[in-house]
Amino acid sequence: MRSRGYPSWTWRRDVRAVPDARDTGDEELMAQLAAGRQDALGPLYSRYASRLFSLAAQSLDRATAEEIVQEVFLQVWRRSATFAPDRGTFRAWVFQIAHHRILNELRRRSRQPQLEEDPEGLRLAAAPDPMPGPDEILASEAQRAEVREALAALPEAQRRAVEMAFVEGLTHEQVAKSLELPLGTTKTRIRAGLQRLRAGLAPAVAVLLVAAGIGAIVGIRNDEASRALDGRALALLTSSETVAVRLNAAPGIPPETHAVYRGHTEATIAVLTLEKFPPASAGGTYQAWVRHGGTWTSLGTVRPDAQGGARLIVEGPAVDRLPDAIEITREPARGSPSPHGPVIVSGQPGSPGTQYR
Repeated sequence: MRSRGYPSWTWRRDVRAVPDARDTGDEELMAQLAAGRQDALGPLYSRYASRLFSLAAQSLDRATAEEIVQEVFLQVWRRSATFAPDRGTFRAWVFQIAHHRILNELRRRSRQPQLEEDPEGLRLAAAPDPMPGPDEILASEAQRAEVREALAALPEAQRRAVEMAFVEGLTHEQVAKSLELPLGTTKTRIRAGLQRLRAGLAPAVAVLLVAAGIGAIVGIRNDEASRALDGRALALLTSSETVAVRLNAAPGIPPETHAVYRGHTEATIAVLTLEKFPPASAGGTYQAWVRHGGTWTSLGTVRPDAQGGARLIVEGPAVDRLPDAIEITREPARGSPSPHGPVIVSGQPGSPGTQYR
């Protein structure tokens, strides 16, 4: 397993805890995480990271074991809404994820070809340049964008089954078990989703989809930059120095609509999570902003899912220190250079009722 630029992990690190985290059960913490309380991830990491590391280190080297733990907690973070306590404990669930990751890595290593020695570099010098040219890169990005849009347009039941099978790499049996569906129903959903996905793509992209696979084209499994960004976001969420700022609903907006901005005074990354947002109007989108002094800077646009939830990970100078104010507005679909639309939620670090650790 190659290094993906993940941060170095210290297994005895202190992590930020939710109130009374020591007395809160794993399943309750998962419920909080699924409900948008990203800080619930810290206690779970504190309880299980070293155990999972020890498990992985029995079969793999230390560096790979650290990456396995990283991947497991990324899965916990991404799939918190799929955890069902009536089907088993969190401990059993997280160890099952870890076992799956470890076995996948061992299988991958067993399939690797043995490389011939090339001390003079002659074979390497004679090999063609594998790097794509600018035109190929642009075409690849356009194809990925087309597949992503087609995937997002699938009915929710079909989209989730297809993603689990071809992006997350689960078998049909594992997908059926996770979704609590008969195997036949699961296969039907996957097949119907694939047919609908191909029908919505340009012929050339549809052929590429069959040849390369959804995960390779969409870039979720193979996009190392994206995975490294997720790793840095996970490190932020489990840091004791992270500050969380709640953005409350503006007048006229349903009070359950809110967001949480998490940042760090010594990190150039922030995570913004949205909860219970109404669907964006036709031709519109939500846009996040931070203010430093008198200047507003866009963090990007975001479209919530069917449950009104979304997550935005931002890196750069705009988030290298805590802002004076944060807000999310409703803007035209292409976004706006400055906040013009109505404010949906807003908050200020340090204001009563908005900031917590």
